[in-house]
Amino acid sequence: MSKIIVLGAGMVGSAMAIDLAKNHKVTLTDISQDALTKAKQKCSDLSIFMLYSSNKNELQQTIKKFDLVICAVPGFMGFETVKSIIEAEMNVIDISFFPEDSLVLDTLAKEKNVTAIVDSGVAPGLDNLILGYYNEKLKLSDFECLVGGLPKIKTWPFCYKAPFSPIDVIEEYTRPARYVEHGQEVIREPLTDCEYIEFENVGTLEAFNSDGLRSIIQTMSHIPNMKEKTMRYPGHVEYVRVLKESGFFDTEKIEVDGAMVSPLKMSCKILFKDWKLGETEEELTVMRVTVKGENKLGEIEEIVYDLHDVYSKETETSSMARTTGYAATATANMFLDGLFSNKGVFPPELVGGNEECFNYIMKYLEERNITFKISKTIF
Repeated sequence: MSKIIVLGAGMVGSAMAIDLAKNHKVTLTDISQDALTKAKQKCSDLSIFMLYSSNKNELQQTIKKFDLVICAVPGFMGFETVKSIIEAEMNVIDISFFPEDSLVLDTLAKEKNVTAIVDSGVAPGLDNLILGYYNEKLKLSDFECLVGGLPKIKTWPFCYKAPFSPIDVIEEYTRPARYVEHGQEVIREPLTDCEYIEFENVGTLEAFNSDGLRSIIQTMSHIPNMKEKTMRYPGHVEYVRVLKESGFFDTEKIEVDGAMVSPLKMSCKILFKDWKLGETEEELTVMRVTVKGENKLGEIEEIVYDLHDVYSKETETSSMARTTGYAATATANMFLDGLFSNKGVFPPELVGGNEECFNYIMKYLEERNITFKISKTIF
């Protein structure tokens, strides 16, 4: 039994702590006592206390008492938090999905003899893991990930709910999307190149450009075609594009009745009531990962992984918390069981290349009823 500290008691952080507490001694921290109390009410085995992860000295002194750190802080503070953890010579599994390039911390991690596995969620996360696995099996030519977290009940006008802050969602809608086409990195405007995709038990979804490739642009640069798209119910993109083009997501302040107001912050305040996912509100996660490449026989294989996961009434855990959180706890247990001991910074595609690690994580997810429907076509 290992001693694990989880930084962040949000929807996903709490789900991870509760899952890990089945086999480990887990301490959950956050700046919100209310969030900690709610998690403790769900799992009495948890130890909880308030911790300001942004306080570097306090953070580093605290985590030294543990065997492993799980980082689930908000994205805007993720990079500095992971850096502080590495500097403290502690191993870490991270799901903060910070916008900075995690690989710039690789040299530091090696110097500190630390393992840091980042982007350990569903997407980025499991899609990277699948890509890494098949990168060892095939000479890959194509990779595509389509992913979306959606409410079960569609409510006009946006037909969308988010398990996190609207400002993090809007970031997806404003940051230029990077793709790889014919071996060249290209930039697309987000919310463009919309296409309709059919999914069993869900129906038609709308996929659009978003900046989700992240680390694989560097780590899988030999693959000539790679793209990621976010999915929503049809109609969502049009409403969001109207807001974006009208200036509602602008960061430069404007004067309103003598007060200087940020359009983005105002929009987030207004959208929060429509986009906030209720604690027990049913939602689902849909993902389709497609890889294509040449096998050892010279044949072209196309493998498709379809994921459809829903809110768990039994544990009162959202699908996004399940798919993101349990991907990370699977990775944590895999690491603690000694299957992956490399030193440095590793996004999941560099873990998935190890078949034993890949199978371990997939089996762990299956035990929690998170399963992929897999199909293969040979051309």
